[in-house]
Amino acid sequence: MVLTDQWMPEIDGVHLLGRVRELHPHAKRALLVAWGDWGDQATADAIRRGITSGDVDYYVLKPWKSPDERFHRTITEFLHEWKRDDLSVPHEITVVADTWAPRTHELRSLLSRNGVPHGFYPRDSPEGLRLLADHEVVNPTAPVVLLRNGPVLLDPSNSEIARAYGATTMLGAGTRCDVAVVGSGPAGLASAVYAASEGLDVLVIERESIGGQAGSSSRIRNYLGFARGVTGSQLAQRAYQQAWTFGARFLIMQEISSLRSDDGMYALGTVEGAEIHARSVILAMGVSYRRVGITTLDRFAGAGVFYGSSPTEAPQFTGGAVFIVGGGNSAGQAAVHLSRYAETVTLLIRGSTLASSMSRYLLDEIETTKNILVRYSTTVTGAEGDTRLERLMLQDGAEGTIIADADALFILIGSRPRTDWLPSEVRRDEYGFVITDRDLQDIEASSSDRPSLIFESSLPGVFAVGDVRARSVKRVASAVGEGSVVVQEVHRYLQAVRP
Repeated sequence: MVLTDQWMPEIDGVHLLGRVRELHPHAKRALLVAWGDWGDQATADAIRRGITSGDVDYYVLKPWKSPDERFHRTITEFLHEWKRDDLSVPHEITVVADTWAPRTHELRSLLSRNGVPHGFYPRDSPEGLRLLADHEVVNPTAPVVLLRNGPVLLDPSNSEIARAYGATTMLGAGTRCDVAVVGSGPAGLASAVYAASEGLDVLVIERESIGGQAGSSSRIRNYLGFARGVTGSQLAQRAYQQAWTFGARFLIMQEISSLRSDDGMYALGTVEGAEIHARSVILAMGVSYRRVGITTLDRFAGAGVFYGSSPTEAPQFTGGAVFIVGGGNSAGQAAVHLSRYAETVTLLIRGSTLASSMSRYLLDEIETTKNILVRYSTTVTGAEGDTRLERLMLQDGAEGTIIADADALFILIGSRPRTDWLPSEVRRDEYGFVITDRDLQDIEASSSDRPSLIFESSLPGVFAVGDVRARSVKRVASAVGEGSVVVQEVHRYLQAVRP
């Protein structure tokens, strides 16, 4: 960690930390500011300029008394963030595997998005070979997961991994609840926090990882209350812990496949054949990134081609050439994070501008980060390589076909709602998003003779919030807002309709 004053005789702090970033890109960097100096326009502009360019992580108030616990706390937080991002230090879980195997990517992404600190060593690295020898694992052909003071897991399933870090993955007999929340993204977690805090018996069912799509965000800088920004997995884990302390139950690695009325309640069936009975349901499944439908890209899925972005992948592309398809905030956050490692990061945009799809703070960061390039009017048409991605075929509106060396391609485009399993009684728009409350007034959709409640679907007592809801604002903050507001409507439904 490097702390520096802003105003020095021969160089200012922002320029100094910019040089530090080039020499030690993973170091935490902060400007030292005296109490009240942020009122000085030149200092305020320097702080904002440094944060926007990525040269400065944040500012630190100079200590003015001894001891100064505010200063100590800030330094400790910086060091904690630095250590958490360093996957080479010992962790509770260590993965030893082939770097480019698709299953390796799946496991590491799963751990990262669930907020589980873990170390990773390539199977053929000196440390990887030592760990395998120490645990008497000979020539593994699949990922090996080592637990601190625990067993060795050979090619574990997602459920086995989840159970290893203490998550509940199995249903108890006759599972019942007041409200079943399907999905644990920001909207689902907010629903769980507010419903559980108000005394409802809450069960959250998640098919994969806490946090949903937002859990893969490397840093969200514009979320209220987190001045230095927060990763998607950190935000999700804090919300998960908050809901858990209020009494919410979580069921991980279980996918819901059906919904039907059953004796005054709703029965939700899982892929494995179990059932959950709930008095009401909140749909918060979010969306998935859309596949591009190019066969040669699918061949390298997990071996250089990734749908979505997980912070754990970035270090392996140090010094490499990385491409990102997408123009939304998720793509921008991924570009900024990957630029700390890769030699070049290229955003591929089908349109002619980013201004309509990306927040201003991300645009500013991208424009001031020297190794991030933006190619407009450009699409991916194919890929080449032996066992991993090596080259991309691009179609540029002005230059025509281009062949570019590539170490990785991250695809963050479109949004496909996970609603295929819903019954026909739950009305959806042409894209599969769940239609709720006011929008139902324009179509003959509701099976109830009363007006729909806020966020209620055409099936009474079944609500939809967050990205899965038609015409929702695709932002983390709005999803959290919808998840908190829907709980009062669930209360109204339970009290008035099913007391």
